[in-house]
Amino acid sequence: MTGVSRTVTLCLVFVALVIGMFFYTKTRVPVLSEAELRERGVILLPRPRDIAPFELQNAAGGVFDKTNLEGRWSFVFFGFTHCPDVCPTALSVMGLAERAILEGGMNEDAPFQGILVSVDPERDDAATLTRYVAGFSPRFLGVRGEREVLAPFATQLNVAFAQVPDPSDPSAYQVDHTGNIVIINPRGHYHGFIRVPHKADTLEVTYRSLSASF
Repeated sequence: MTGVSRTVTLCLVFVALVIGMFFYTKTRVPVLSEAELRERGVILLPRPRDIAPFELQNAAGGVFDKTNLEGRWSFVFFGFTHCPDVCPTALSVMGLAERAILEGGMNEDAPFQGILVSVDPERDDAATLTRYVAGFSPRFLGVRGEREVLAPFATQLNVAFAQVPDPSDPSAYQVDHTGNIVIINPRGHYHGFIRVPHKADTLEVTYRSLSASF
């Protein structure tokens, strides 16, 4: 290779690196600090809290307990399949965030796990939950449990819920519930929560920032 050819080759390599770095900085999702996450409505606990043992059921009828929260970042929403607004919105956002994370190729060491915990066990049986969560992601988990088991678990995660009768129809009701998305870290500890309104880019950058610093 002549001196001119070598110079041209080095110039082309340099230009390719510059272009590559330009597109990388324009397309990558940044890693945010705790203060920057807080500005987006992401509240991290000063010290993540252990979760006391519990035993719920997954949508297939199997046991769902602390072991199902380990080894991954779990984003947990407490809602119900008859919910008219905030529940489908939150799960849609979680589905979009999961898709972006998978497309970005950063979901291996501690995967993103989306979970809906039903606060309406009377109507949300296993089959109903399975169909519902699959509409947002085939990888999302539906979890249910009777109220005496569900309530202590929800309380640990600062989630409240209650049936509200419909005054126009004594046989009907809605369920009021906390709208936060709960964050559980790969050790199975309560790590924080994301306030409403929920946005897919906030969930994605939260996952990436926490994964990078954990």
